[in-house]
Amino acid sequence: MSISSNIESFNHLLKETQARLIAVSKTKPNEDLLAAYEAGQRAFGENKVQELSRKSEELPKDIEWHMIGHLQRNKVKYLAPFVSLIHGVDSLRLLKEIDKQAEKNDRVIKCLLQIFIADEETKFGLSPVELKELIGSEEFKNLKHIQVVGLMGMATNTDDREQIRSEFRGLKSLFEELKTQEAENLVMKELSMGMTSDYPIACEEGSTMVRIGSAIFGSRNYQ
Repeated sequence: MSISSNIESFNHLLKETQARLIAVSKTKPNEDLLAAYEAGQRAFGENKVQELSRKSEELPKDIEWHMIGHLQRNKVKYLAPFVSLIHGVDSLRLLKEIDKQAEKNDRVIKCLLQIFIADEETKFGLSPVELKELIGSEEFKNLKHIQVVGLMGMATNTDDREQIRSEFRGLKSLFEELKTQEAENLVMKELSMGMTSDYPIACEEGSTMVRIGSAIFGSRNYQ
């Protein structure tokens, strides 16, 4: 199937859920993104700052760019002028840098806090205890140029569907708990969970954003 057909197919599948499609376009050439764009896709996810910055300059200006990879503090300044949503914020130090760079650009940057839910040491994220300490801190409350709009988590890479479901369900429970603590810079709207291999389970467990790459664009182009 073509990229445009894949976009249409996923949007049809997601129509009965509350989840929105984020097309993960990392390593893909501009023409592939344009094919998806022409099929109506506007939200794209990238995991490398340099590639994301380049594509934002070269492609249509109404594209909504999502940073989905692990973000280093010294790279935030390159994204601050235009990024729509940063999915993987896993520390107060990173949030403070995003806030600093957002202020320089006269913006409020939306972020998701990444929660460690997988049984894999290679994945990043805050524990539930660390999450509650972060949002309860005075330092967090004083950040005026970021807005935490939800949570993100990556399930274990396993064939055990019940384990995946349990991990997503735990993240959804945490998400619902935080809804009672909303403040000016904390508004729980988005739950980013689910990728090509596990998005149906994520949607069943309440995801509002699924990050789909290979099922739209084909295998990743390694650079």
